[in-house]
Amino acid sequence: MKQQPLKILVVEDEPDQRSLITKMLAANGYQISSAASVEEAIVMIKSDLPDLVFSDWKLGQLSGMDLLIYVRHEHPDMGFIIATAYGTITHAVDAMQAGADDYLAKPYQRQSLLLAIDKVAKSLVLKKQNRRLTSELSQQQELVGLVGKAPCMQKVYTRVQRVSATDATVLIGGESGTGKELAARALYQLSQRKHKPFIAINCGAIPESLAEAELFGAEKGAFTGATALKIGKLEAADGGTVFLDEIGELPLLQQTNLLRFLQEGVISRLGQNGEIKLDVRVIAATHRDLQHEVKEGRFREDLYYRLNVVPIHMPPLRDRQEDIGRLVEHFLKLNSSQYKMDLPKLSAATMKQLLDYPWPGNVRELANRIERFVLLGDEEEMVEELSGQPRPINASQFSLPETGIEWEAFEKDCLEQAMNKHQGNRTKAAKFLGLSYKAFLYRLEKYHLV
Repeated sequence: MKQQPLKILVVEDEPDQRSLITKMLAANGYQISSAASVEEAIVMIKSDLPDLVFSDWKLGQLSGMDLLIYVRHEHPDMGFIIATAYGTITHAVDAMQAGADDYLAKPYQRQSLLLAIDKVAKSLVLKKQNRRLTSELSQQQELVGLVGKAPCMQKVYTRVQRVSATDATVLIGGESGTGKELAARALYQLSQRKHKPFIAINCGAIPESLAEAELFGAEKGAFTGATALKIGKLEAADGGTVFLDEIGELPLLQQTNLLRFLQEGVISRLGQNGEIKLDVRVIAATHRDLQHEVKEGRFREDLYYRLNVVPIHMPPLRDRQEDIGRLVEHFLKLNSSQYKMDLPKLSAATMKQLLDYPWPGNVRELANRIERFVLLGDEEEMVEELSGQPRPINASQFSLPETGIEWEAFEKDCLEQAMNKHQGNRTKAAKFLGLSYKAFLYRLEKYHLV
C-alpha cells in the first residue's frame, strides 16, 4: 500500500517567508497548507487535521507558543516544530517543556528544516505503530480476559504468546476456578484460527454411553434413537480449535479414540466404515494430576504424552495475592457495565479481608462474590464467610525434614484432620485444604475415608 504524504501546516505571518517554506516542503513531497495567524491555523486544524505543524514563534497578538499549547491540549499526538528569530535558550526550553517535538533558530538552513521535519515524521510513525500495538494488546487482553501481573501469571502470558501462533497441543492444569478455559480461549483468540470455530467440551458432563457419538459423530441408524446423521464436536470444529475441559474424566474407550485422532488426524463416525480427515487444534485442561491417574490406570499414558506437548499451569489465587486488588477492580467494572449500575466502592476494611482470604475457589469464587456485591451492594454479606480465615501455609513457610516424609501417609493425615476439624463437613474441609469439592472427594475415596 502506498504511504500517504505527510500533511504539514506552515504557520508564518510574513508572506514571502511563508511562500518560500511551503514551496520548499512541497518540492520534497510533503502535502502543504499554510496559515498567517494562530486564529487561522486553528480553523484549518479543525477542518483538515495535519500530521505536523511548523510554526513561527512571533505571529502578532498570539504566538506560536499559544498555538503549541492549543495543539497539545486538543491533539496531543500531532507533531509540532517551532521557529524563532531570537534563538534564545529560554525560548527553546519553554517550547520543549510545552511539548514541542523540535525547534529551529532563525535564520536556519534549508537542510536543517528538512532534517527536523524528517526526524519528527519518523517519530510520528513510531508513535502510530506503538498506539496500534498497544491498542491490539489491550483488545487482546480484554478479549482473552486474563488479568494479573504476578510473576506466576507473567509466565502464563509468555507461554500463551509463544505457542498461540502454532498448532501445538496444549495441556492446561490447575485447580478449579483458576481460569483454565480463559487460557484456552487466549490461545485461540491469539492464533491464526481465531476466525474458525472454538468448541468447548466438558468431558465430565458427557454420559459415557453417548461420549463416542458426542465427540466423533454417528451415522443414521448407528444406535437406537439415531434417526439422523449426527456431526460430532471434533468434526464441527474442523479448521478451528477444540477445548477438552476436564480431560481426566474422559472414559478409557474414548481416550483410545482420541489418541488415534491426535496421532493420525482422522475420525470415524459411529457406524461409519470410512475415515474423515480433520484439521483441528486440540487444547485440553484438567484439575487432576494426570501422572497420578496414569499410575492408577485411569488415564492412558500414551494419551497423556500426546496431550502434554506444551503444559501450562494456572496458578491458584493464593499464590498471586498481589493480583487480588487488580482482579477486584476488574470485576467491579465488568459487572457494573454488564448490569448498567453505578460503579460501587469497597471500604478499606473489606478490601483487607479480600486480600487476607485464601480463596479456595480461586478467581471464580472472587468473581462470584464481586458480582453479588455489585447486584446487592451489601459488603457484609459479601465477606460474611471470610472473617477469621488465616492464609494457608505455603511451601516457603516450612521446611521438609532431612529424613523426608511418607507423602501418602501425610496427605491422608491432612484429610483426616480437616474432616475432624469441621465435624465431617466435606465442603468446609475441602475449602480448608484449598481443594475443590470434587478433588477433595476423589482423595477421600483414594484413601477409603468415605
